[in-house]
Amino acid sequence: QSANLTLTSRAFYNNTLGPFLAALSTHFHYPRALPMNTGVEAAETAVKLARRWAYAVKRVPDGAALIAFPQNNFWGRTLAAISASTDPTSRTQFGPFLPGFLTVPYNDLPALDALFRQHAHHLAAYMLEPIQGEAGVIIPDPGYLRQVSALCARHNVLLIADEVQTGLGRTGALLASHHDGVRPDMVVLGKALSGGMLPVSAVLASDEVMLQLNPGEHGSTFGGNPLGAAVATEALAVLQEEGLVERARRMGEYLGRLLREVAGEVGSVVDVRGKGLMYGVTVAPGVDAWEVCLEMCKRGVLAKPTHGDKIRLAPPLVVQREQIEQGVEVFREAVLEVAGSAAHV
Repeated sequence: QSANLTLTSRAFYNNTLGPFLAALSTHFHYPRALPMNTGVEAAETAVKLARRWAYAVKRVPDGAALIAFPQNNFWGRTLAAISASTDPTSRTQFGPFLPGFLTVPYNDLPALDALFRQHAHHLAAYMLEPIQGEAGVIIPDPGYLRQVSALCARHNVLLIADEVQTGLGRTGALLASHHDGVRPDMVVLGKALSGGMLPVSAVLASDEVMLQLNPGEHGSTFGGNPLGAAVATEALAVLQEEGLVERARRMGEYLGRLLREVAGEVGSVVDVRGKGLMYGVTVAPGVDAWEVCLEMCKRGVLAKPTHGDKIRLAPPLVVQREQIEQGVEVFREAVLEVAGSAAHV
């Protein structure tokens, strides 16, 4: 495709966008999809759709729609995203912020219920990550998402699942929301949607939500471009044909077992949590997660720290068993090295 045609305006037909949209519908069982580029673009598109739906369908007074987010959410660094954030690093000296965003503790159903009751008539949507990634791979209680879905239905609030990090097999299910048997009103996809080749993202929704947008009211120069659409269509095919979702589940179980063994041996590892190939580890006070990641890098393994004491481990879905063993051993060595150095300071 790259040698043929890479970009056309969305005003013109191209023969790769249709198959891409059809593939999204076939894989995820939503009748409508709106392609964008980055994850934050898709998330902002979902916010726009929720607001339009609130005015057109729920009959919220114009300009009064609210959208709720869990605390410690992360969906990007645009003004809309940081307006919903509770992270000082994202917000400091970037105001004023967009109005109409509320936050509530994550994995706290009573708090969410109280928020819904207080703002029911103006609340358009609740957008959350099924597993909070940037926060350190924070996994809610079993059944949490199912109960959130029931609350949303009761109060006529759209449930938006931000699956940019958790979707497409990462957690051992096609979507992380599937672990709770939930079908969100909207799903935001990105990152792995192109297999890591190009920026490709999308919003999935029902006719009732998506068709509130009229031609010319939202768009993207590169969203749904012929090259990106062709690459993403192939990435979805590979995900299915090579059984990568089930493979992530199996390899993830092995990764989790090895990490928990390290936690049992090394006192500086105080918590291990994860699903599929998305794991978070918390290290003890005095052990700097950043320094652990630097030591891992020296040994040939890349990992990402967050919030000072947490390390995120997200191997590719094609990772081999031997590579998991190697990665966990490198992690163990790095923690011991940093903990030993800290003890001598």
